[in-house]
Amino acid sequence: MLKNNNGMLKLFKPLKYYVLILIAFIIWMTLFDANSWLIHADLNEDIDDLNSKIEFYKNEISKDQKEINSLNSVNGIEKYAREHYKMKKDNEVIYIIEDQDSLKTKTNE
Repeated sequence: MLKNNNGMLKLFKPLKYYVLILIAFIIWMTLFDANSWLIHADLNEDIDDLNSKIEFYKNEISKDQKEINSLNSVNGIEKYAREHYKMKKDNEVIYIIEDQDSLKTKTNE
């Protein structure tokens, strides 16, 4: 019986290295691999951030597309120039009225 048990120990002695390597491999794959659950949490956050940016830029594109469509006419270009660049015709006088909170003072500059 003792000889049989000693033979089994000789058989399992080389296998313990394989078992240790297998355990190290399993730990590596679960903690440090690119597809592990730890890294997947970070990737999901990145995906959510990118999806929100996609929605933001889609909305911006639709706003810009509406503005481009309004600028396709002469009246649209004139309206844009008057609103954004304070342009006027030769025979016009433009008065700019500012609210009290829009004026620069020493406290809110």
